[in-house]
This record gives sequence, structure tokens and C-alpha cells, in this order.
Amino acid sequence: MYAVIKTGGKQYRVSAGEKLKIEQIPAEVGAEITLDQVLMVGEGESVRIGAPLVPGASVTATVLAQGRHDKIKIFKMRRRKHYQKHQGHRQNYTEIRISGISA
Repeated sequence: MYAVIKTGGKQYRVSAGEKLKIEQIPAEVGAEITLDQVLMVGEGESVRIGAPLVPGASVTATVLAQGRHDKIKIFKMRRRKHYQKHQGHRQNYTEIRISGISA
């Protein structure tokens, strides 16, 4: 069984036992969370698509860690104008393990 969930402005295809890094959510490590924005649920040939959400469907997950991604470097430059700008960014994330999908 798999589901397509929406969290943090992104969509993820998840199944039970899968680990993934999503946009940071305020939850303690080890906490059980429920993701209720389920867009689609599928099992074998049967697929339920929501309009926009599947009614009564939810995904439960366990928070494994809170962290930050690797730094990306941003460099902006205008030629012949003596303009250079250096900037860095590290995005926060929450690592979760999907424990179950209920439809």
C-alpha cells in the first residue's frame, strides 16, 4: 500500500517502513505524528484519488531526527559593475519513518 501526501508545500509518495526527510515540523524526536493531507491512496490495482484530499485517510509516522541539510552557496555577480555577493543557506528538515497508512 502506498499514499501520496502533501506537507511543507511538497508532495511525497510514501509506503510503510520508508524513511524520508521533509520540511521541518515542530515535533519532538520519537513523537508519533499524523499526516492527514493525503492526496491519493493506492494498493495494487485499486487507486483512490481525492478531490483534493481522500476523506478519512491518514498517514502515521515517527520522528527520527531534526537536522539541517548541507550548505548551498549562492554567488551573484554583475560584470563590469564591481558587484559581488556571497551567501549561504542551510535548510532545516525533519526525518520521519512512515509507520502506517490508514484509508
